[in-house]
Amino acid sequence: MLIILALAAFAATFLGGFFAIKSKDKLHLILGFSAGAVIAVAFFDLIPEALELGGAYFDLGTITSFTALGFVIFMLLDRFVIFHSHSTDDEDGHDHGTKKRGILGAGSLSIHSFLDGVAIGLAFQISAAVGAIVAVAVLVHDFSDGINTVNLVLKNGGTKRDAFKWLWVDALAPVLGIFSTLFFSLPEQWLAVMLAVFAGFFLYIGASDLLPESHHAHPTLWTSVATVLGVAVLYTAIKLAGV
Repeated sequence: MLIILALAAFAATFLGGFFAIKSKDKLHLILGFSAGAVIAVAFFDLIPEALELGGAYFDLGTITSFTALGFVIFMLLDRFVIFHSHSTDDEDGHDHGTKKRGILGAGSLSIHSFLDGVAIGLAFQISAAVGAIVAVAVLVHDFSDGINTVNLVLKNGGTKRDAFKWLWVDALAPVLGIFSTLFFSLPEQWLAVMLAVFAGFFLYIGASDLLPESHHAHPTLWTSVATVLGVAVLYTAIKLAGV
């Protein structure tokens, strides 16, 4: 069962990224959809999971504080480590500071995908029924994860080759996460903390990176529709997965 789920997670992520690469001329709409999807995953998947897993160990304010901490950490990394606002072009015309921003975003999505795999594996340690529910919830947004990973690389100056490289990393991450749980068990409270922190990462990526970029030099109406659609699709998929 775990092997089948690992292959399904890989396929869903890779197909999402492949779609994003082949539809680059519609990238502003995909960015709008991705912004809504990333924000929806944070609000409707990661934060509720963190609250459910960590409720027995932390109060509500503590868990939401971890989400705020994740938001602030990513903001500081974005502004002061990768120099988003002050990056400079080199002689080949490429903005390497911006490329670092894409790498940071794609890397965090890949780590999240690894944790998705960990969540599936640990859920199956509890029971097959719990594992199946978690697996469905992960698979329904793995397609979106692939889109988001490719978008973050392409919109920040990366090439298609760079995007494919990070797509492979992101697609393999949940596979590695699933199989890693054969060798350890993670206490629920620490998994809750990681989920809350990554929710903060995703809120920053969606609200301050993907969302503003989606309307840059493009009609606001259709990109806004795409963003609302991204929220609606992920909300519906996550709710159906939990039924």
